Amino acid sequence: METPPPAIPQQETPQGKKREMPQLLTGRAQKAPLPSLSPAQLTWRELKKNKLAVAGAVTLIALYLIALFGQFIAPYDPIEQSPGGHQYSFHPPMKLRWREANGAWHWRPFVYGTVEQWSADRQLTYLPDPDQLYSIQFFVQGDPYKFLGLIPSRLHLFGVDKGYVYLLGTDGQSREYLSRLVYGAQISLTVGLVAIAISFSLGLLVGGISGYFGGITDNVIMRLCEVLMSVPDFYLLLALAAAMPVDINPALVYLLIISILSLVGWAGMARVVRGMVLSVREREYVEAAHALGVGDLTIILRHILPSTFTYAIVAATMSVPGYILGEAGLSFLGVGIREPMASWGNMLSAAQDINTFSTHPWLLAPAVMIFITTLAYNFLGDGLRDALDPKTRG
Repeated sequence: METPPPAIPQQETPQGKKREMPQLLTGRAQKAPLPSLSPAQLTWRELKKNKLAVAGAVTLIALYLIALFGQFIAPYDPIEQSPGGHQYSFHPPMKLRWREANGAWHWRPFVYGTVEQWSADRQLTYLPDPDQLYSIQFFVQGDPYKFLGLIPSRLHLFGVDKGYVYLLGTDGQSREYLSRLVYGAQISLTVGLVAIAISFSLGLLVGGISGYFGGITDNVIMRLCEVLMSVPDFYLLLALAAAMPVDINPALVYLLIISILSLVGWAGMARVVRGMVLSVREREYVEAAHALGVGDLTIILRHILPSTFTYAIVAATMSVPGYILGEAGLSFLGVGIREPMASWGNMLSAAQDINTFSTHPWLLAPAVMIFITTLAYNFLGDGLRDALDPKTRG
């Protein structure tokens, strides 16, 4: 005899009627509420969707790490002529090899030495010499330096125990080009960051003061900005840089270049921030701060300027390549970073002659690095602009 199914539990209603209790969910579980995300987390979530922006960010991180650890990565001193004891002017890049000409394999990479050969038209060429084999060693002792300008060291990422290795060739003065390229990154990349930090801090503060106070203060500041913006930036840079003495200390030249770039870059930022502050200063939280007796400077710094940070971050990211190109242009023309210091701009000055870089194409490596850096900043700036815009968030 079959057992009857169990009765469904019932519950008394306020009207005294009985109704069936709802059956327990046996299917898909109810979804948990999504966690709330902070503005930074929302921005990161949107930024990750833009593959080009992520690629640009990764590229910039790699470039700045190379600049930070430049003394350790570079195999030689950038101003040393004939590193390894050989006077090789315009030596082509050496090829990394794993197998010798006779077919023997090596468990670590190596390079062949060089034999000089003169052609019939009196052109000097460098040919690999299989009798000179130099194995690449890692974490070797080499030229002394101060890591981060503080810690004395002789440790380098790679090098050779004997002989020489020129992975990116040499320049016209027999200086190893890869080392100069790495040291040049320390100048060219940091010029953009430091100049943008100074100019945008000044632009935010001046623009905030102008928009907040208005009146005569606003008129004076905006007229000053218009005067600065009416002067062609690059020609002003040329005039100020050319006024510097020829025998000035290279470190001081670096600081002056940053000052010049910062001087011409803050006016445009100040005008935009001033327009944003004009609308922000009438909001309720600013009026409440006034009522509580908070000082004007505190209101500007803590309540008004943070509302402009979204624009400032995007604008700063898009403006850094301009500062890098400005330094490179000045150094290329010989009025910026001067020899023997290395920057990507003054390294390109050796490629002004079309015959020179057509026969020695590795001299264009700084131009490639400037192009990659500019492209990476533009990709990152576009991604940040979309990620920080609430209208584009899904």
